[in-house]
Amino acid sequence: MASRFLPARATEATEVLQSVSFPIRRRADLPNIRWAVRAIASEIGLSRVQQSRIETAATEIARNTLDHGGGGWAMIGLVNDLGRTGLRVSFGDDGPGIGDIDAALRPGYSTGSGMGVGLYAARLLSHDFMISSAIGAGTRVTLAYWK
Repeated sequence: MASRFLPARATEATEVLQSVSFPIRRRADLPNIRWAVRAIASEIGLSRVQQSRIETAATEIARNTLDHGGGGWAMIGLVNDLGRTGLRVSFGDDGPGIGDIDAALRPGYSTGSGMGVGLYAARLLSHDFMISSAIGAGTRVTLAYWK
């Protein structure tokens, strides 16, 4: 399984204070994820701009989970890591996987009809970004945004 983690901020001491999970099966599931991300981001005191950044990143990955992975799940959590409070959003699917993660992270790369900016934008909008994928075994993406 190939993976990338940029930058490595989270540690093994990360404590999940609260979390909620959502299935991703159809387009109608995406607003629920967006709203939950915004609620937790607001709860920890992120500014409206910061809320929009992580909300946009999470929406892009949720859409990819549905469009490219055939659906999956999202877990949104309020986390504490060595005194830092943050929001962590993890996604997973059992889809076809990503053959070349480095290529997929470049702007303009797309295996579908999209513009090829989803993974690239999500990475830029997040403080932490981790992706792992294997052909035939699906993809996992985790985003974090720290207060």
